[in-house]
Amino acid sequence: MADITLDAIWQEIEKNIFGVLGMVTAKGEARTAGIVYVVHDRTIYIGSEQDAWKVKHVAANPHVSLTIAIPKSVPLMPWIKVPAATITVAGEAAVLAADAVGDEVVAKLFRGMKNVEELKHTFAVIAIKPTGHFVTYGVGVSLMEMRDPAKARARVAVA
Repeated sequence: MADITLDAIWQEIEKNIFGVLGMVTAKGEARTAGIVYVVHDRTIYIGSEQDAWKVKHVAANPHVSLTIAIPKSVPLMPWIKVPAATITVAGEAAVLAADAVGDEVVAKLFRGMKNVEELKHTFAVIAIKPTGHFVTYGVGVSLMEMRDPAKARARVAVA
């Protein structure tokens, strides 16, 4: 099993901005959506239009999962395909108004856009608090170690 700390996992999450959000519809059907996220105080925030399906699904069922793929490559040989490392976690999500998350989170979410005040009225923010364990594969290990599942995977408690 990979030897990785909770702090190292959060550092990897904070270095990236893209993940896949897993959710369940009001009819109990599984759905995923690619999302751009930011992290603040170990909470993951996603901005979205208020009428987006992901906002509706999360509002109906706050149990979500998030998978973050971390690209890997062989130095000096980018044509060799290497699977991405991954971090997956379950979480409890809440749909919030943009004004409810604070200026620092809003600034990170809108990344320098000029019409932030305008957008805040049409956007919702999904806040995810991870629960249970982070499950990783290939995080904090070499490419050679990634070939051995026993060495490449890890499970680290969220708290």
